Amino acid sequence: MRITRLIPTLIAALLSVLALAPTAAMAKEQPGSGGPQPIIGGGYAQSAPWAARLFSNGRETCSASIIAPTWILTAKHCVGGGGLSFRIGSLDQTSGGTVANGTQVYNHASSDLSLVRLDRSVSTTYARLGQPGTVSVGQNVQVYGWGATCLGSEATCQSRYLKVANVTVTGACRDAYNGSAICARRGDGITAGGDSGGPMMANGAQVGVASTSDRQTTTAYTNVTAYRSWIQSIAGV
Repeated sequence: MRITRLIPTLIAALLSVLALAPTAAMAKEQPGSGGPQPIIGGGYAQSAPWAARLFSNGRETCSASIIAPTWILTAKHCVGGGGLSFRIGSLDQTSGGTVANGTQVYNHASSDLSLVRLDRSVSTTYARLGQPGTVSVGQNVQVYGWGATCLGSEATCQSRYLKVANVTVTGACRDAYNGSAICARRGDGITAGGDSGGPMMANGAQVGVASTSDRQTTTAYTNVTAYRSWIQSIAGV
């Protein structure tokens, strides 16, 4: 996975923001083709009905998840371009699933989280959100996204198919807006450009939203469990 977007960052110099600038092309590899791999490593997801690909003015930019019939959870640094739409419930970002438009955006004041209200109700299996204590240091967790599959040319090597990788939680850290985050080290893959806003899952529950990555060894996910009351106050879940 990879996430590339240049925005001001408040965390350590090794970490860079994961959003991807609008791209003119993407790699069209097929699962098992031996082509470029997003999440830089990892593998192709087999099932993720809650997964959502974020488009800004028709261009793929970030990843996201659907947490309720009309609510998307993603990263704040992904939503500034406007014209938001989402393909939901398909592993292929080019077809299938349900396409819905964003009508309202709610940004958290001090973390890299956004909630986007959809223009229609989408019926699928929604991401279950974790509670405090769901994730711990040393735990193996999964990260998902349609991000870049290479270093250096991220705009041209986006994955057509959703990828997943295992990473290991290393402790608490800060996200791109100095919010509470979960840091993890590379396992069989790592996040990169286009993976911003995608979920970190622990035991089937979403515990993080992709915020930053150095694209080689370390990634930071805004800690969803720390902001459950804010999410519930807006989305009701």
